This record gives sequence, C-alpha cells and structure tokens, in this order.
Amino acid sequence: MSSDRSITPSSLSIKDLPWQILWNKEKCTLCGSCTSVCPVNAVELGVFRKRTVQVPLNIATGKQASGSDYSIYYGIRQRTDPAYACVGCAMCSLVCPNDAIMPYRGDEADKLRYHIDRGGQPRRRGGRRNVPGGILDQIKFIRISMLTDPALDAGRHEFELKTLLGRVLPPEENLKFLDDNGWIPPVREIYPLMIGSMSFGALSPTMWEGLQMGVSYLNEELGMPVRVCTGEGGCPPRLLRSRFLKYVILQIASGYFGWDEIIHAIPEMKEDPCAIEIKYGQGAKPGDGGLLMWHKVNKLIAAIRGVPPGISLPSPPTHQTKYSIEEAVAKMIQSMYMAWGFRVPVYPKISGTSTALAVLNNLTRNPYAAGLAIDGEDGGTGAAYNVSMNHMGHPIASNIRDSYLNLVTLGMQNEIPIFAGGGVGKSGNLAANAAALIMLGASGVQIGKYMMQAAGGCLGSESDRCNICNIGRCPKGITSQDPRLYRRLDPEQVAQRVVDVFLSFDTELKKIVAPLGRSTALPIGMSDALGISDYHAAERLKIKYVV
Repeated sequence: MSSDRSITPSSLSIKDLPWQILWNKEKCTLCGSCTSVCPVNAVELGVFRKRTVQVPLNIATGKQASGSDYSIYYGIRQRTDPAYACVGCAMCSLVCPNDAIMPYRGDEADKLRYHIDRGGQPRRRGGRRNVPGGILDQIKFIRISMLTDPALDAGRHEFELKTLLGRVLPPEENLKFLDDNGWIPPVREIYPLMIGSMSFGALSPTMWEGLQMGVSYLNEELGMPVRVCTGEGGCPPRLLRSRFLKYVILQIASGYFGWDEIIHAIPEMKEDPCAIEIKYGQGAKPGDGGLLMWHKVNKLIAAIRGVPPGISLPSPPTHQTKYSIEEAVAKMIQSMYMAWGFRVPVYPKISGTSTALAVLNNLTRNPYAAGLAIDGEDGGTGAAYNVSMNHMGHPIASNIRDSYLNLVTLGMQNEIPIFAGGGVGKSGNLAANAAALIMLGASGVQIGKYMMQAAGGCLGSESDRCNICNIGRCPKGITSQDPRLYRRLDPEQVAQRVVDVFLSFDTELKKIVAPLGRSTALPIGMSDALGISDYHAAERLKIKYVV
C-alpha cells in the first residue's frame, strides 16, 4: 500500500508477496540491524497505534461505562510496494541479535509477477531459472573396472586430471601445417574445471580479486592449472601487466567493452593470456547481448570500459561488424590470433541452441579454431528477463552429446575440445555433473554461479530466493559496486574458499574416474559408463537405460 493508503492496480497485501517477514514483537529490541542491512529496503521502522477496549466500573452510579484506550508502540513493518518486495535473502535474520525476524516463503501463487512490470518494463533478475532438478543429477556411473590397479583405488589417487585447450591436429596435418604456415596451433594443458566468464563490473572488486588470488594460488603453490575467464568488460590494468595473466582467459564480446585497455597493454604484457574467448551467446539470455545495469557502472568500471559512469551498458545481440556467424568466427579468430602473434588459442562461446552443430561444423573447417564453449539454458547471474531465463535455451546435456557425436562422425573427436557450462552443480553435485558431461563428450566444464555460491557465500537459490545480482544490491557484496556492501566480503577468505572448492572437486572427480579404470586421461566420451532410469533420456543421449 502507498503512504496515503490509496488502492491502486499495483497494491498488494503482505499475503500476496512471495516472501513474507515474520517479526516477533516480544523478542525485538528495535536495534535497527534488520532495516539497515536489508538490500531492497523491504522492512522499515513503523509506528503502530493500538486500540484497547476498556469497560471501567463507574463507582458513583454503579454501572459500567464503555471506553477505549489508545497506545502507541514502535515496531517493524514489511513494505508491500512491488518495488521493495522482500527477496528472501534472510540477511535480517543473520544480523538480528535476538532471532526476532525471519522471512518465509508464501504459500500462495506469486502474485508479484502481475504487478512488477510498472513503467512498461518486465521483471529482470539474476540467478538462474527456477526449475528444480535436472537430467545431469539423474545420471549414474555404471561401468566399474574389476581389474583396476590398487594404486588407483578410490581412496589412493596418485594421478592428475588435465585436459587440452587448443586445436590438436593429427601428426601428419601438424607437419603440413607447420610447413605451410611456419607455426603450429597453440595448445594449453589446463584443469578440466574452469571458472566461467564473470566480468569485472558484474562482480564486486573484492569478489573478483578473491577469485584471481585463489586461481593464482592453485597454480603457483598446488600445481593445478586452473583457469578463470574475465567475462566481458576487460580487467584491471595491473592484471594485464602482471605475470598472473597466463592463468586468465580474456573474453571479447559484442560490446567490445574494455578492449581498448587490453589492446594498448599488449606491448607491455609480461605473459600471454591463456586463451581468448569470443562470446556470441550465453545461457542466461540466449540471443541477447550482455547487460551491465547502471547500478554497477561506477567511475572505475566506466573508465575501464571507456564509457560515462552511471549508464546501463547493453551489448548488441550479435557482433555488428560481421554478416554471419561463419564470417564472424573466421574473422574474429584470425584477428585475435594475429594480435598475439599466433601464440594464444582462440575459441568461440555460444549459447546452447539447435544451431550449435552448424557452428561446430564451421569450426571443423577452420584449423585456427581452438575449441567451442557451449553455455546451456541453466547458465545465469546475468541481468536477464524472466521470459529469457525460463523459456529460452537448450539443455546442455543433449547439446554437448549431439556436438560430440557429430565430431565422432567426422573422425575429429580428439581434435576440437568442447567445453560445457550452464547449471553444472546446480543442486550441489558439482563433480558428478562434471563427470557426466565429460563422459557425454565435453573436454571440460565451466562454472560461474556455483563458485559464487561456494566462494562468496551467495544467498540465492533456485526457489527464487534473493537473485538480485543484476541491480547491485547483493546483500553479501558479491555482485555489488557499492563500497558499503562489497566491504562485507574479504578477498582472502574468498580465495581460500576457491582453493577449497577445487581441492574437494579434485578428490570427488578422482573417486568417480578411478573405478572406471581410467587414470592416464579424462574419460571424454566414455558414454558406456553412463546409465539413467529415464528411458526417453537414455534414447536421446544414447546411453544405457537402467532400472
């Protein structure tokens, strides 16, 4: 309700909101912690007037005289304006010293969706689509080797898991390519789990710094060749000129934000980047370009991206200087190779789609293409319209499987690596999901939101809890450019959590791979080890149907 208590088409009661705040008057001490920490200002201090009916006895007449007594008290009030609707992040309960407040999920249909589009703008959100479960979580690993070397027993893993990023030509073609061009397409040996593209601007400075510190520690101290992608928007100039750039994949997208800084820094780079990723699509909003909303475009982000501060930064849906995807891939890959003297692998990233095979077939004819990254429909955290996140895209499992089988038909399954992303670890089963995708044909997997949830302590969930990554009000400071919010996050603690995630993933992946009898290489395309109890899914993925 508005302050003048008038009823409008957007008026809602607390019962109509998807998240409702339970406040205990008896426990509350009115310290104000909840109102100060709420990222969307869903709770405010309220003044309440309470009427008490009294029936006092009139001594003179001996009769009772009716009356009312009014008392004033202060408390917490939940706002019902759709612009300030509670997102269920529970920061209020985290900071309350008396456990006096807590959000809980409403038991009715979400009526907020009918009222949120005021001003002619449909709802945007971060997070991922709110669909529980998935095919990846249903896949089982059913092929167990009975002759596994005891040294590779699930409790004693003495082997390393690595994959290749780059075009791996057959020996005879390699020699011919060397004779004709004077060089061989570069190949990088990397860890099969990569941190996917999350830009400097989308993430807070502390979160981004923590990710970079964690990746550097994994490489320098633990010898794990983990790589992190910058996302669109460039990166801080000091990273471009540091030796840690070799652990970074630089992304160039249709907006070309931040690439002036990168190109100017090439002569001063101490190390080449690991690779260049050319983004044509993403899983959060297939067919759309990126979008960094104005809430996050502060002076630093604006300076790096070469734009005025305080404006939204949408990227075009396609690379506007190219006519077709074939021309775009060929020319962009060639130009990026030339920029780094043909020393750095270059590959495109596309959103999951039925046209992925057309892109892949085009890459098979381009010996410069270092691979293909496919981002499935469950990819997220971007500022996307609900209709895009919930109704557009292609499941990553079937897209990866189709692409791999297409390479098998061409006899090129060992030449072009395919990297999968979008919803990996959505239910927390990161290693199992990654192993399933690798056995379906992926050479590696990319994760984004999982890392935000694990390393940053993200409060978002698939039940549409929080998911306000897009407006810069992240209660944990993960996706905010507001110093009052991102100072809540310690980059050193983020780095520690990044290391913890990769070490635990490494152990779990080895516990899956070792019993299969594969220890010298990743089981890429080893689909005979997979089974599923869904008959139609088994037929679609061409894996075993088990019950």
